[in-house]
Amino acid sequence: MPPSNTKSLRIAVLADSDTRWKWGASTAGRVAPAAPAAPAAPVLDGFLLRGRATPTPRQLAEVGVRADSLREVTAAEFLRVMAREPYDVLVLALVGGGVQAVLHGLRRVWEDRTDRPVVVTGYVGVVYEKLADGLLLRHGADLVLANSRQDADRFRQVYEGVGADASSVTEVALPFLGGAPYTGEHEPYTVVFAAQPSVPETRRDRTYLLERLVRHARLHPGREVLLKLRSRPGEHTTHLEELPYQKLAQRLDLPPNFRLVYGNMGEVLDRTDLMVTVSSTAALESLHRRVPTVVLTDLGVREALGNHHFVGSGCLASWDQLDAGHRPVPDDQWVARQGVAADGGYGSAFDAARERIAELLGRPGGLPPLAPYYTPETAPGYLPGVLARHHLAPDGSLLPGAPAADREPGPVRQIVRRAARGAYRHGVQRVAPVIRRMGEL
Repeated sequence: MPPSNTKSLRIAVLADSDTRWKWGASTAGRVAPAAPAAPAAPVLDGFLLRGRATPTPRQLAEVGVRADSLREVTAAEFLRVMAREPYDVLVLALVGGGVQAVLHGLRRVWEDRTDRPVVVTGYVGVVYEKLADGLLLRHGADLVLANSRQDADRFRQVYEGVGADASSVTEVALPFLGGAPYTGEHEPYTVVFAAQPSVPETRRDRTYLLERLVRHARLHPGREVLLKLRSRPGEHTTHLEELPYQKLAQRLDLPPNFRLVYGNMGEVLDRTDLMVTVSSTAALESLHRRVPTVVLTDLGVREALGNHHFVGSGCLASWDQLDAGHRPVPDDQWVARQGVAADGGYGSAFDAARERIAELLGRPGGLPPLAPYYTPETAPGYLPGVLARHHLAPDGSLLPGAPAADREPGPVRQIVRRAARGAYRHGVQRVAPVIRRMGEL
C-alpha cells in the first residue's frame, strides 16, 4: 500500500492517556513519510482507549496537539474501525499490555489482508523500569521506536536475547522536543518544579518536596517559584495520583512568589531559568533547550524513583545545593546518548523512521501478518490474561459479551460510562487513601 501521490496519507493514533496522546500524535507528525505531490498534509484520526486514564477535554487542550477527528473507543470498537478503514500508518500509544492486545486483535481482523497499515509503537519517555516486560509486550509492531541511542541498543539486546526479530527497533528522539534555546536569565529569575503523579509515592516524601520548594521561595524572595502540575484533582494521567500537590499545598502558608501552574510544558519552559524534578521527562525537554536542569537526590538515587536513569548526566543535586546557588552543568556525552539532540541534530532524528515507513508502504505484495513474540505457544500462562483484559481470546478474536463489539455506543451508554469513570476517580483519590490510612492505624 504505497503512499499515494494523489491523496493524503491517513494516520490513526490510539492512545490511553494524555501523555501518550501527546507522544502518539507528535510521533505521527514526525514519522509521516514525505509525499510532495500529495494535495494536503496527512490526515490524523485520534482514538482514545476508554479506561481510568482517558483524558478530559481540558487535558487534551493542554497537550496542544490537534487531530482531524478524535473519539473514545473500546478495544472492540477500535478493531472494528481498523477492519474497515484504509489507513496507511497506525501509531499505538498505549501501555505495554494494551499494545500486545491490540496487536493480536489486529492480526486477527487483518488475517486476509496484505494492504494493512504500518504499525508503529514505542515509549512516552525515559525507560527506567520493566524493560524486558514492556519491550516484549510491544514486539510485533513494524516499528518499535527508541527515543535515544542508548534505548535502541538496549531494545535490540532484549529482543536478540530471547530470539525475537529486532529489526523493528528504530532510533528516533522524543517527538515533542522543541522551542527556543535558553539564552539567559529572565526577570524575575524563575525556578520550576515539574511534579509527577506517582513519583515519589508517599505523603511524607511528597510533603517534603513541597516544603523544600516553598522554603526555596522564602530564601529567594526575588525569584518566582512555580510548581508545574500535570493534572487537576479528579483527572488522571498515565499514572495514578492519590496525593495531588494541590491538596498538600492547601495546608501550607505559601509565600507570594510561589505559584501553582498548569499548561503546556513548552510554554512554561519559555520562562524557566532552573528546572527541578525527581525524574520527569520534562528534564529531557529542558536539557534539549539547554535550560539549567536538576534531578533531585534528596530522597536518594533509586530505581523506584527513576532518577537512577540520570546517573552520569551531571544534573544530580539536592535542595541544599540549590538553596546555596548551585547551577548544574550537564555532561555532553550523556546528553548526546539520550535523544535530546541539544547539538542541533534534532531535525534529522526521525529520518530513519520515515524512510523505514516509506519502504514498508511501498513493499511489493503488501505487508506480512503481524508476528508478536508472545503467542499461545510461547507464553500460554501469560498471554491469555493480557488479552482477556481487553475482552480478547488467545487467538485475538473478541470474547463473547465484549462491550460494544457490534454497535456504536448510544447516548445513554456514553452517559453511564462518564458517570462510572467519575466514580472510579473519586474512589482512587478520596476513598482509597482514607482506607489505606485506616489500615495503618
